[in-house]
Amino acid sequence: AHTTVARYLDILCGAFVLRRIPPWHVNLGKRLVKSPKVYVRDSGLLHFFLGIHDRHDLLGHPKLGASFEGLVLEELMRVASERDIHFYSTYSGAELDFVVQSSGGLVGFEAKRTEAPALTKSMRVSFDDLRLKHLFVVYPGAERFPLRRDVTAIPITALSVGLERLLRDVGGSS
Repeated sequence: AHTTVARYLDILCGAFVLRRIPPWHVNLGKRLVKSPKVYVRDSGLLHFFLGIHDRHDLLGHPKLGASFEGLVLEELMRVASERDIHFYSTYSGAELDFVVQSSGGLVGFEAKRTEAPALTKSMRVSFDDLRLKHLFVVYPGAERFPLRRDVTAIPITALSVGLERLLRDVGGSS
């Protein structure tokens, strides 16, 4: 059964329906999640499969956060190479949605479908584990603001400027 599922996943990824994101593997002395995360690339298709028909259905749906995370991933794919994007997750609960290799080091991205994003314990632990250069908390609002010196909340639209420009804007140019 596993090979059948894997074969279907390969087909759906090859047909650009799904996207597989590999985990970030480093030897940190921690038990890391090693299986890839799978995303539906088209949020409209995802919403159809979830029975979401309008904005009201979407805003009340338990998968709203996952849908937003997939949207953030697709926006990241426009500014970073697919081979440079991973996720980070430990069995003890530290998680980061996306880890991107930049020319100057690792940069983290966390998708938060909220108007008031805040730094969480999981983000702090992941930041320290990975020794990130910077962490961006991507949210659907309009303002950019610091959550701490090396963590910035940014609107999803800010991803369009590209990774190097984002880093320059926060004083972490590579």
